[in-house]
Amino acid sequence: MPKTKEQKKNILADIEDKISRAKSVVFANFKGLGVKENEELRTKLKFENSEYYVAKKTLLGLAYKNKGIDSLDIDNFSGQVATVFGYDDEVAPAKIIDQFKKDNQDKIDFIGGILEGKYIDAGKVGSLAKLPSKIELYAKLVGSINAPVSGLVNVLAGNLRNLVYVLKAIEEKK
Repeated sequence: MPKTKEQKKNILADIEDKISRAKSVVFANFKGLGVKENEELRTKLKFENSEYYVAKKTLLGLAYKNKGIDSLDIDNFSGQVATVFGYDDEVAPAKIIDQFKKDNQDKIDFIGGILEGKYIDAGKVGSLAKLPSKIELYAKLVGSINAPVSGLVNVLAGNLRNLVYVLKAIEEKK
């Protein structure tokens, strides 16, 4: 049954809201996914504060046009298009889809995405999926900051250890 104009307006407003809240968006072709696999993917994405959304291409295109992203031509995307909105981490949606694609014999594939308000092609989304997550980057940064301090502590502790060894040797001599 076709949707009424009022329903389409509500869907359009919902999509526009999701676009404005999203830090990144990934478009994927999902023609090979079954219901069980679809639900599994939605669960994984929800855990990372991302959302898997399917709507008609015309509504998606109109929503992006209303949000000022004119470089996107969704009507030229082939097959069924799923939109994955990433609300916290820009990299998380691409990483999850990439891993899911490997686990499920390529039943889903990247079409493109939006990062910082600009359209990126499928190759760039694939490259984005290879980047470390925000938490991993924070861990590396903290490790890098902590390394010189740890080295200094070890050097100072080494001097104290050497002093203790010298005192112990003097004590054993007497």
